[in-house]
Amino acid sequence: MNEKEDKRFHIAHREAIIGIVLAVINFLWWYGFAFGLGGGPVSEYDWIFGMPAWFFYSCIAGFLLMVVLVIFVVRYMLTDIPFDDEEEEYHE
Repeated sequence: MNEKEDKRFHIAHREAIIGIVLAVINFLWWYGFAFGLGGGPVSEYDWIFGMPAWFFYSCIAGFLLMVVLVIFVVRYMLTDIPFDDEEEEYHE
């Protein structure tokens, strides 16, 4: 069985793309809030729970968002596949 015939490679490539998309979302969220809200003078910062708003949204809220997204992806988008060489049916 070669790589082109094995459905596991198709599943692995799709799941790798999903992981890359999650990493890009995380970086864009963090960068957008960290440098978007944190670019001004400190005297003009908004504060949330004693933290600058840019830090709260980029690090705290971003972390919570990513936890929810990863739980969703693992539960509903990733496929459990066996690693042995026996040919079995995989559902995508």
